[in-house]
Amino acid sequence: YQRRVREPTSTTTNVDCLSFLCWLTCSRGTHNRCTYTHTHTYKYTHLVYIRMASDLDRQIAILRRCELPSEAEVKSLCSKAREILIEESNVQRVDSPVTICGDIHGQYYDLVELFKVGGECPSKNYLFLGDFVDRGYYSVETFLLLLALKVRYPDRITLIRGNHESRQITQVYGFYEECLRKFGSVNVWRYCTEIFDYLSLSALVDDRVFCVHGGLSPAISTLDQIRTIDRKQEVPHDGSMCDLLWSDPEDIDGWGLSLRGAGYLFGGDVVAQFNQTNDIELICRAHQLVMDGYKFMFDDSLVTVWSAPNYCYRCGNVAAILELDEQLNRNFKVFEAAPQEARGVPTKRVAPQYFL
Repeated sequence: YQRRVREPTSTTTNVDCLSFLCWLTCSRGTHNRCTYTHTHTYKYTHLVYIRMASDLDRQIAILRRCELPSEAEVKSLCSKAREILIEESNVQRVDSPVTICGDIHGQYYDLVELFKVGGECPSKNYLFLGDFVDRGYYSVETFLLLLALKVRYPDRITLIRGNHESRQITQVYGFYEECLRKFGSVNVWRYCTEIFDYLSLSALVDDRVFCVHGGLSPAISTLDQIRTIDRKQEVPHDGSMCDLLWSDPEDIDGWGLSLRGAGYLFGGDVVAQFNQTNDIELICRAHQLVMDGYKFMFDDSLVTVWSAPNYCYRCGNVAAILELDEQLNRNFKVFEAAPQEARGVPTKRVAPQYFL
């Protein structure tokens, strides 16, 4: 402790100092130990929490400048995130009011624009429907910022899994190559893809609005069936977990085969039955490019929300977010891509074409 006071640049931390002082105080005698242990343990735990929050605030500030933390910091962040995400349900309960966001796809500066339009976290509650990475130039910064916000404000932001939160998909559409280029190794990609396995598969807002990245599955008729899925794995090629992340609504009756090669097409009758069975008012999903930012289908019983404006920097679409208030009243906020002078466009290898 004295060395810390004399030498402010010492590697001894404040937590180390407090731990030593607790030991010194409590070891004066057995009568003192019983008196002081609880108080000093509380102070120690509180200081550790403050220090962790301070580290997270610093990392968030770095990421808000579109700069990268160190590989060691990414590893630590992912470890903390895993502790939080492992406790969440496959159908994560979310309370209103909340702002629901669709695909981001590594378009970092458009995510910044989204927060300008919708309000900053933690002043606003957010629910992101997956596909944080791939295609855009800044998948690493985008996902790490959202993950850091999740760890810092776990009750203010919910992240669920999209079909691109996958080891196989990210090796093809950009995230793997970006991690390798920016960090010089695949370690950060490994840390992030391990976290993908812990992301919830869906969310339920006030027991009335079911939120999922892709859509429904012929193997699932109730929310309880989703709750029983073992989600801590790579996205399978088929089955109910795959369907939730890959399926799309279509103007058909019943079920159809999807041209994506995974998941299914499902019609309005399927949505009506699912909503009635589970007492749901609305299915909110992402996964498909919508030129106007959002699109209702099936008598407003399902809505697609898309939050990546000018997708792939060339599609010319606008983006939207959906605000639900305490009565679940809906308010869409539409926004355009961040102005060119506010963004950077690094050189990158063009990813293979795939369903936009």
